[in-house]
Amino acid sequence: MSLMYELLKKNQDLWDLFTRKEEYFPEKLDKHQRFLFSEKYLQNASEPEVSRYLIENGMQVEFPENQTFAVCLTHDVDDIYPPLSHSLLSSAYSFKRLNFKDLANQLLWKLRGIDYSPYLNFSKIMDIEASFEAKSSFYFITAEVDPIRFRYDIEDIEHHLGEILDRGGEVGLHGGYYSYDSPEKIKKEKQRLEAVLGKKVIGFRNHYLRFKTPDSWEILTDAGFNYDSTFGYYDCAGFRNGMCHPFSPYNLDTGKEIDILEIPLVVMDVALFATSNSFEEAWEHTKNLIDTTASFNGVITLLWHNFVFGCSFRNDWVKLYEKVLQYCFDKGAWMTSGEEIFRWWADRN
Repeated sequence: MSLMYELLKKNQDLWDLFTRKEEYFPEKLDKHQRFLFSEKYLQNASEPEVSRYLIENGMQVEFPENQTFAVCLTHDVDDIYPPLSHSLLSSAYSFKRLNFKDLANQLLWKLRGIDYSPYLNFSKIMDIEASFEAKSSFYFITAEVDPIRFRYDIEDIEHHLGEILDRGGEVGLHGGYYSYDSPEKIKKEKQRLEAVLGKKVIGFRNHYLRFKTPDSWEILTDAGFNYDSTFGYYDCAGFRNGMCHPFSPYNLDTGKEIDILEIPLVVMDVALFATSNSFEEAWEHTKNLIDTTASFNGVITLLWHNFVFGCSFRNDWVKLYEKVLQYCFDKGAWMTSGEEIFRWWADRN
């Protein structure tokens, strides 16, 4: 990795972009204390300028079975029970389309028991992915406090976590809203999840994508995580620091490499559809990011929240996910979890 740093330092603009120098002294933060990107900067978000430079200057990347690029599939589990607003929207959607079976599932699951919650849908998600020979990561919340509502107790769904592991998926930590800058809280949440799993947790993404450069990486390293996948945009899709490859971050304050792998987030469902005027526009934007990543033998990380697969009013989001999986499958991509990406990358770097 030091060779990569030395190469980038020869180009000051790219070095500043890679290290996200401007995030060290932010002029503005949004209401969630996240770095506020300028409109001018976001116009270039679809260009992985740093990865392009590295590839053009000799960086070589390989994946299993000579696959030319990888897709890191991830799901943030914000809820396992539908909030009232979701239930009402899904019920209205189903009633309008005379889909009475789905209407009953949305309205009556509590009478049947919590295991019938439409948001306990990990098997459904894994079935979709398995049809494309893919695996994914699920990031679960163990924090006790949330700014919106109580989320869930991780101990209540131990058997669901076991199924994810049994099927070759990954269970990671979805750091709490108030935890991203607290070493003590992060460690406590990690320990709680590990106690339920009975194994070490290596992967992380923070709730609301709250992140502070470079402090968050240092906190996660200290807590014992091997990789993070928070580093992306909360309000659009693209490459936050010009990278379409995993990388070890560099701390400008200490002048040292941070001992963690960042698998940068590229496409989040909520941000994608918020900035797209139609299904076709969302698809074209995602397709272009996939093609760009593939051209540089990179890794594109996708985030589709689990609730999307359990609420009727987000059917288009599910259709797009399936369309993306089909497209990447046809292009010969390696579609897998953050854990598998980390292990492959670490073994070769």
